[in-house]
Amino acid sequence: MSRTASNMLPLGTKAPDFELIDAVTNNRYSLQELKGDKGTVIMFICNHCPFVKHVNEEIVRVANDYRVLGFGFVAIMSNDIESYPDDHPDKMWKTARKNHYPFPYLFDQTQEVAKAYDAACTPDFYLFDSDLKLIYRGQLDNSRPGNGIPCNGRDLREALDCVLNNRKVYDDQKPSIGCNIKWRDARYMP
Repeated sequence: MSRTASNMLPLGTKAPDFELIDAVTNNRYSLQELKGDKGTVIMFICNHCPFVKHVNEEIVRVANDYRVLGFGFVAIMSNDIESYPDDHPDKMWKTARKNHYPFPYLFDQTQEVAKAYDAACTPDFYLFDSDLKLIYRGQLDNSRPGNGIPCNGRDLREALDCVLNNRKVYDDQKPSIGCNIKWRDARYMP
């Protein structure tokens, strides 16, 4: 199991626009259609990664808790499906249904969206404010497979709560750790 850290895109970065197909509904969605009034969480995840499997239940809980408060949630899968067929859109659909994802699960076939966000691992979390400026990036919480720390979404929840309470999100943000994104072009390792 590889342990790749987030690249930590600079705070204040404007969210790169995208338009991708949802593996569950087969509808095409843009960032503008999915963004929330209060803010938007964009997660890079996949089906096969043990780090993602470890946090699936908590990301569903966080999304369910905060969507009703005005936040948009989007999951994006950018792995090379030729080399990693477990991440194929047909299996994305099954994963989303099994885990009751309350958010679109989008397929980044060209990997251009992952590159635009400087995503490095799964899971990788980004929180953008209502103007789509980056205010948080990094880990969900300190839990990792096998470390015995319960998964509670603390870091992301604290950032979301700061937005709700009109407070500045803390600058001390820890990178996520997970499996590296599976690039089609092995030379592209951001």
